[in-house]
Amino acid sequence: MKKFSGLTPKQAEERLKEYGPNELKESNKFSAFKILLRQIKKNMLIYLLFAAALMSFFVGKSITGYAILGVIVVVVVAGFTQEYRAEKSINALKQMIMSRSVVIRDGREIKIPSRDIAVGDIIVLRTGEKIPADCLVLEANELAVNESALTGESKEVNKSASKDEKTQDKNNLLFMGTYIINGRCIAEVLHTGMNTEFGKIANMISTAEKELPLQKKVNDIVKYMTVFTILVSLLTGFIMLVKVPFSYELLVEILIVVIALCVSAFPEGLPVVLITILARGTWNMADKNAIVNRMSIVETLGETTIICSDKTGTLTKGEMTVKKIYLDGKIIDVEGTGYVSKGNFLYTNQNNQKIDVGKDKDLNFLLRASVICNDSRVERIDHTDEYKVSSGTPTEASLLIMSAKAGISRENLTFTLEEELPFNSKRKRRTVMSLEGKEKYIYSIGASEILTDKCKFIQNSGRTIEFDEVQKQKIADTNEELTQHGYRLMAVCYKQINASKKAITENNMVLLGLLAIYDPPREEVPDALKLCKEAGIKVKIITGDNKDTAKQIAKQIGIEGEIISGDEIEQLSDYELSKQVNDVTIFARVRPEHKLRIVNAFRQNGEIVTMTGDGVNDAPALKQAHIGVAMGKNGTDVSRQASDLILRDDNFATIVYAIREGRIIFNNLQKCVAYQVSINFAQLFLVFFAIALGMPLPLVAMHILFMNLFSNDIIAIALSFNLSSSDIMKLKPRKKSGMLNKQLSAVILTAGSLICIVSLSVFYYTLNVLGQSETVAQTTTLMTMIFFAIANAFNFRSFRKSVLGRSLFANKYLVWASVISVAMSLIIIYWTPMNIIFETAPIGLFNIALAFFASLSIVVVFDGMKMLSNRRRKGLISRQKNALS
Repeated sequence: MKKFSGLTPKQAEERLKEYGPNELKESNKFSAFKILLRQIKKNMLIYLLFAAALMSFFVGKSITGYAILGVIVVVVVAGFTQEYRAEKSINALKQMIMSRSVVIRDGREIKIPSRDIAVGDIIVLRTGEKIPADCLVLEANELAVNESALTGESKEVNKSASKDEKTQDKNNLLFMGTYIINGRCIAEVLHTGMNTEFGKIANMISTAEKELPLQKKVNDIVKYMTVFTILVSLLTGFIMLVKVPFSYELLVEILIVVIALCVSAFPEGLPVVLITILARGTWNMADKNAIVNRMSIVETLGETTIICSDKTGTLTKGEMTVKKIYLDGKIIDVEGTGYVSKGNFLYTNQNNQKIDVGKDKDLNFLLRASVICNDSRVERIDHTDEYKVSSGTPTEASLLIMSAKAGISRENLTFTLEEELPFNSKRKRRTVMSLEGKEKYIYSIGASEILTDKCKFIQNSGRTIEFDEVQKQKIADTNEELTQHGYRLMAVCYKQINASKKAITENNMVLLGLLAIYDPPREEVPDALKLCKEAGIKVKIITGDNKDTAKQIAKQIGIEGEIISGDEIEQLSDYELSKQVNDVTIFARVRPEHKLRIVNAFRQNGEIVTMTGDGVNDAPALKQAHIGVAMGKNGTDVSRQASDLILRDDNFATIVYAIREGRIIFNNLQKCVAYQVSINFAQLFLVFFAIALGMPLPLVAMHILFMNLFSNDIIAIALSFNLSSSDIMKLKPRKKSGMLNKQLSAVILTAGSLICIVSLSVFYYTLNVLGQSETVAQTTTLMTMIFFAIANAFNFRSFRKSVLGRSLFANKYLVWASVISVAMSLIIIYWTPMNIIFETAPIGLFNIALAFFASLSIVVVFDGMKMLSNRRRKGLISRQKNALS
């Protein structure tokens, strides 16, 4: 293989200035103007209000007309502001997982943001990576590419290296937006950004997201309420028309009342509440390292019943460390942990005698082979003994750190790789052909049970002996002993070949030794598992490790249960697997195609499956799962593209947090929808029953508009910031259902009816018993409804805890929204220009007290209902415990 120097940093900077950054200019990118147009186009409320304003001007009520026009401006500005901020937040989430690529600059491999790739850069591409620019292949090893993003055909396309830059064809070219699905290559960047083949069609590619399931449910509620409201409003207008002698002024008044009623029950705030809750929830997830790739899964997160998790890097730290070496029939301990190149090599059974690696030829040979047969790269951090992985896998990086402890690295070895067979999930090994001076070797490193079958000899005390049954039994015993302690075993093999040979063969190899790699469990995983158990979520481990290693790690984190291997899965039909899969806890030696079958089996049993994956071949299983979770640190670009959720820290506990946040999002949205529907229901029937009973209007059109904009909507948005219940993860997974279930519909009906009856009673009492004017009675009713809206919001903070059972300041945004609502109400009542516009009159302290204490009735009623419900729940739990005992 050739050595490439690549561009210098200065050359790269000049090319970026000349050609611009390597990014696409999306034709439908985030735009404030588009949001504004969407607000005007989709908001039915604006058209209703505009019609009311025209009618007001037509009959000479110019003050009302101008007031309604002002309300239209407020509606548009408020809706635009909320949606703009929310979409800006959601759009920013997409920038959190920045694509990075490995380039060769000044002869060194470094990882940079893909947007900083310049024309002429030499880039290194591996299995699972997304191709960041149009490139010419300079070197390739078994290279296969998926070009479906350009051609629409998903079959793999084999690529080969170009003989020279002048002779190029499609077999030598890689295109931006396509994926490496097998092999490795070195390529030169030809075109970037909009100059690529993908860039040329970028303007024709739509990136518009489909309607979210949650959005559809909210829109359905809005649709049904709108139809129902229009029918009730028309019926109200008809009653007014029949009961009062006809006049032209009456007709206009009826039309304005009908429109006001439509406005009163039209939940225009719900879409804004939805996007506010989603934006806040997804940002909370992002803050905890869970990036939502597709908004449609937010609802499904809370329904998860099973998590199928990888072991390596998710349940464990992903900090691979070679802890033991089996060599010459002895066990060698390797000191140190993580990516620190400090540690000695000690004989385990010889009083921890320190080994001089320079004098131990077999150990030295094994360490050199571990560096040569390796595709990872590590970089020293600030001239310390600590390293970081710049490219490749953590497993191969651990071999580099092991060798670095003996002072052996790629820089101080002289070799040329002539051929390579990359590691993949089927082969489970990497094999290279290396020319070292005049000698040529083939090295292979991979799963011990696979490579030992390819060995005919074994290295022993500097000489090669036959790998007979006695030696094989020793290896098998050592393998079993180490895997039972949670180690992952890899074999290192080699053979010397004739220098004239050009092709790799993997037979008749010499076994150098075994490497025992340890990856410690994450400290936070046991607590996360406990939380899953309380939440009714079952956790399954899916790993490529063998049964003993998987079982030991599972035991360390507190998971026990039946275990099955990939080979055993292959013996089962899909039907048989679906019958057994729920009883299995650990799936060992699993390949990507097994993962897909496991997901389908769980789905067939009615489970909601969250599946993790990091490899290129995991993409089908990630897509098939209800929620596909990819790794942000060690995952491939292919898996991230196929996933719904990306973990920036590759941590299992982050999945559990995301599920918790998904439950909170749906719970808060249910509360906000129920709250707003109950208030709108009360407003609608308050006016309807007043007219049906022959009473004057308890609220005029401007009162209803004021309540919707300056009370109901801002309180509903504030309610969306409600903190979650502390026991939200102690509830069983929510089954798929609509936004409003029977229980919630009963709550809405009760709240709406109570508000309607009490407010109508206050209006009647003020008008007929106290003998006050109609305007004063209407103003008192308005204040009653305002206080009801606030009290009802505090009720809806929790469906189980009483209002006084939680601090009033648990949701500070709701407190501030309540204060603003009351303050605005007092302004339109007592400030003379405003009370003329909104048709109110100053009222006395008694009327305000009457309105306030009347509104507290809803708190008393609902706290009583919650108390009875909690008693029934406790009684049921007590009876269940007694039955079990």
